[in-house]
Amino acid sequence: MSDVESALSALKARGLTRLPKLGIVLGSGLGPLADEVENATIVPYSDIPGFPIPSVAGHAGRLAFGTLEGKLVVLFQGRGHYYERGDSNAMRVLIEAFKALGGESLLLTNAAGGLHREWAPPALVCIADHINFAGANPLIGEATDKRFVPLGDAYNPTMRAALHAGAEKSGVDLRDGVYMWFSGPSFETPAEIRAAAILGADMVGMSTVPEVLIGRFLGLRCAGVSLITNYAAGLFGGSPSHEETQEVARQGSANFRKLLRAFIAGYA
Repeated sequence: MSDVESALSALKARGLTRLPKLGIVLGSGLGPLADEVENATIVPYSDIPGFPIPSVAGHAGRLAFGTLEGKLVVLFQGRGHYYERGDSNAMRVLIEAFKALGGESLLLTNAAGGLHREWAPPALVCIADHINFAGANPLIGEATDKRFVPLGDAYNPTMRAALHAGAEKSGVDLRDGVYMWFSGPSFETPAEIRAAAILGADMVGMSTVPEVLIGRFLGLRCAGVSLITNYAAGLFGGSPSHEETQEVARQGSANFRKLLRAFIAGYA
């Protein structure tokens, strides 16, 4: 039995024979939204073979299935990162299981460092595109021509429009920007941030891109939202730390939750 088959068996044993069309991955410090799910079924990742066991503070590592804004959703509270085990496929089984049980749209969220003074933390940014600065790719080793995934619309226009509509409805300011993926776990150097700016990045972080690559490979619609938790290294006094990331994510969680609730109401 494959890892995905084992995961599906474990989920079905918990009564999760089908998942909603919309799944949301909650990043660093953004997990509390899962506590607001109504009529929730909660399953720890540790109970699902192949699901990542996060080793990062702020990533609870559990699945929450239920309703928000009257719509069925599944929230993935925490993720596996490339830097934890050197595996860009850390989220592969989770995303494949979501797809196999009816998933169609995947919204990724993260905490990120900002490159613009006017994006004072905790600002919210809809990811318009990405730059894979880390160079790793979860599709390396795929034996079929499906590995040649087109990424011209990696961040689904319909989902992005729904995010902006949700922002307007909820009175939340939502910008657009390009996310650059660094492998981590060390934060970026000031020189790397200067290079990122030259290459067209608006924010930097250590996640999300591998999940988008897997999701698009599987035919899922994908979108992303970054919560800017700090200025990137060397910019406007920025000297990021994990503690700062978590604290500012908590400060920005109210607007983040309002945005996601409005998005769910209009999209799911």
